[in-house]
Amino acid sequence: MKVIGKHINKDRSGYFTLRPEEDEDMWHLYNLIQEGDEVRAPAIRKVQTESATGSVDSRRVKTNLTLSVQKMHFSAAVSSTNPNATAAQQGATLSISGQVTQENPFVKMGAFHTLDIEADRDIRITKPEWDSIAFGRVNEASNEARGAEVGAIVCGEGTAAICLLSEHMTVIRQRIEVPVPRKRTGSTTLHEKGLARFYDTVYQSFLRHIPYASLRAIVIASPGFVKDAVYDYIFAEATKENNKALLQARNKFLRIHVSSPHVHSLMEVMRSPEILSQLKETKFAREGIMLDKFHKMLGADEMRAWYGPDHVCLAADRGAIGTLLISDELFRASDPALRRKYVKLVEDVRKKGAEVLIFSSMHESGQQLNQLTGIAAILTFPLDVEVVEMEERMAKEEEEARQAEGADKTTGAG
Repeated sequence: MKVIGKHINKDRSGYFTLRPEEDEDMWHLYNLIQEGDEVRAPAIRKVQTESATGSVDSRRVKTNLTLSVQKMHFSAAVSSTNPNATAAQQGATLSISGQVTQENPFVKMGAFHTLDIEADRDIRITKPEWDSIAFGRVNEASNEARGAEVGAIVCGEGTAAICLLSEHMTVIRQRIEVPVPRKRTGSTTLHEKGLARFYDTVYQSFLRHIPYASLRAIVIASPGFVKDAVYDYIFAEATKENNKALLQARNKFLRIHVSSPHVHSLMEVMRSPEILSQLKETKFAREGIMLDKFHKMLGADEMRAWYGPDHVCLAADRGAIGTLLISDELFRASDPALRRKYVKLVEDVRKKGAEVLIFSSMHESGQQLNQLTGIAAILTFPLDVEVVEMEERMAKEEEEARQAEGADKTTGAG
């Protein structure tokens, strides 16, 4: 994402003009734009004009529209499920709907319209207030050093998912299903032919979708020995074709055992010592480590592992949070007051020197956190939830009693 221009006032109102360049940028925009913001972007409208003779001419015109955002829809990249497909995929899409707020020669003020955001087309986002989370999102999205870190092939016999993992997204570039007949007594020919088709399909898909020269690591994960067979096939073909670039990347490949041949097994991959040693500095590896630590803490010392908005806020009030785990889904709240609540929580926790990890719900780790209400905390010292809630009730009752006593004195004095 490129920052093309910006104007931010002292009260934090203002706009950024951004240029999305890839799928992940669409995800950043989806998290950045809120209901009530104004968005200006290119649009195509169908315009009809009637001539003096009564004939109607219809044409499509390009224009720029400004909308007050009412709803959005994000769709991740759609990959081909056909193992023989040569066209790789359709990119991620973002559509924004709302009412037109600025005069336009082709669209009436107040008309309802949907903008389909496109790569390499500028979009201007105007907010009544740019908070710290929004500024942080722009900085992350415009960081030129970011990009895909890991390529992955998660496979079983006859099935595979070719994936790319970046700081914020797990993108499935292609799903593969190739029928592999079972071995039959006295003949394994059909079984071996099926496996050969499967390995070749995986290899060709890998070459199309995985930029192995620029990645830090490439994982082949599976239950059993499928990972080893896929690995051997890839490098046998690379040697046969004299693919020097792929052969030079051999030291990036890691074969990791997982419990199932499905994409959610990438959480197991992220926790493996082999991958952590190579990716320990990356954002999503850190998230996986801390989510795993939280689950272990929940089982071993539940007084130091709290989750749920109310409980985490109580822990923050007592300065007990060592690490805050929060999903980006919570910042997409349609209620501005609810978003401000979470923004303030993050800012307060950071001021006290604690670590804050904002999980992407486009990663498996973020989806698991969402199942725990989207917010959790690892505390620096144990706190009993029931005791804290009782103290809160008592403090509230005392405050209400003081207010009632003050009201009685005022009435008596009157």
